[in-house]
Order: sequence, then structure tokens, then C-alpha cells
Amino acid sequence: MTNSATTINAFQEAVTAWAAVGHTGGDGEARARAQAAGRGVRTVVLLEGPSDLAAIEALAVGHGRDLAGEGVCVLPMGGAMSIRRFTRILGPTGLGLALTGLCDENERPYYARELDTFSVCSADLEDELIRALGVPRVLQLVEEQGDLRALQTFQRQPAQQGRAPEQQLRRFLGTKKGRKIQYGRVLTEALPAGRTPAPLQALLSGL
Repeated sequence: MTNSATTINAFQEAVTAWAAVGHTGGDGEARARAQAAGRGVRTVVLLEGPSDLAAIEALAVGHGRDLAGEGVCVLPMGGAMSIRRFTRILGPTGLGLALTGLCDENERPYYARELDTFSVCSADLEDELIRALGVPRVLQLVEEQGDLRALQTFQRQPAQQGRAPEQQLRRFLGTKKGRKIQYGRVLTEALPAGRTPAPLQALLSGL
């Protein structure tokens, strides 16, 4: 891990602890300010969860970007409803950092109330990645990850009958703990040049 990544991770942990406490003047705030001061942290990308983080980190690497070295902290909040707590401590009333984010379509209202600039996935991140890659390529990746038999078993369930392959794949990725994180990285790394989903490209280009 690079020194810049270590610095950003320490800042991320301090901010998360501060947000959990929810008030100013405590150890969490002091740690966050200490980590940000003089270390070049300038922008925070607010994400819903760890699968989004895995995708954005993979996307940045694929585009030759070192976000941590650029002073960008990519921060999963543990759900869109937490955004107000994070904007309060990171934005103008807190550390005064630039804020942006990425969310699913259903979570747009939470983000719209707190951020001026953010990107929205049509349906969700998995939907964007599956459409960008196409079903045959996603199936190939599922096989490479050793999950094809599990997917085929899942597709035979009565609830999946009549659903489009894209819908089945989206649902399958959420059926096992950690699978969305795994495939957030795997699918993003597999994106060919020029096929990055628009919300992800817009987010990266704006950083």
C-alpha cells in the first residue's frame, strides 16, 4: 500500500468514527482534522457501500489514476440515508472539503438534498456494469470466478422464471455476502476501453 493510500485510509477511518458519534469537538473530529490538515485531502466521494468502493477503485486503476495521491477519499457510508451526517462534517460546516458522490436511482432524493454534484446509476451499479459488458461477457466472468454452477442453480428457482437474464444476474450478485464487492471489482476491471458506464465516467472525470 502506498503512503498516500495509507493516509487516505486513516482519514476515512477517522471520518467514519466521527460520523458515528455525530457531534463536534470529540476525538473523531480531532483525528479527522489532523489527518486532513497538510496531507492534501481535497475531495471526498460519498458512496452507498463497499461494492461501489470496489468498482471505483478498480475504475481509477484502469484509467491510470491514483485517487489517494490526488487527495481524493472514496468513502462508503453504509447506506444513502447516512449522507446528511457525512456532508455535515465534511462540507462547509465541517472540514470544508469538496464533495461529490455516486448513488442508485432509488437513492437520488437523499443525495439531491445534500450534494450539488453527483452521479446516478440507472437502477444500480450492477445494472450499469452488466449492460456495459453484455450478458455473454458477464456469464464468462461468472464462470471464471467459479460461480457458474451457483448461478445456474439460482436461475432454476421459480422466482427467476420469466425474468430477463440481466435481471437474474443483478439479483444473483446480491445473494451471497461479499459477492457484490467481488463483482464490483471483477466487472469493472473487465470493462473494455470506451465502454465505461456514463455515471462512472462522469464521476471519475470530475475528480
